[in-house]
Amino acid sequence: MVPGGVHGDPFEALGDPNRREILRLLSDGDKPVQQIAEAMPISRPAVSRHLRLLKDAGMVAERADGTRRIYHLQDQGLRAVQAYLEGIWGDAASRFRLVAENTGPSRR
Repeated sequence: MVPGGVHGDPFEALGDPNRREILRLLSDGDKPVQQIAEAMPISRPAVSRHLRLLKDAGMVAERADGTRRIYHLQDQGLRAVQAYLEGIWGDAASRFRLVAENTGPSRR
């Protein structure tokens, strides 16, 4: 389920190691495209394409600072991933607890 205003899939966005690295870089704070590109082994145009996909997925947002674009993490896409994982883990944890509570120690 993709939140309103988000056009891309957060899981697709997380599928690429370069995009995960961009998110890791931004976890340290807001950064301009140039600074992100300098820390990456890919070209600046490639970084811009990855940022666009992350933006479409609601994982990053940008703001203008003169002629520069400053990127920061956006909660929307990250919350979608977190909610999905918590839903899956919550169900699995409940089933595990039920099995554990209804299974006695093995007798040999």
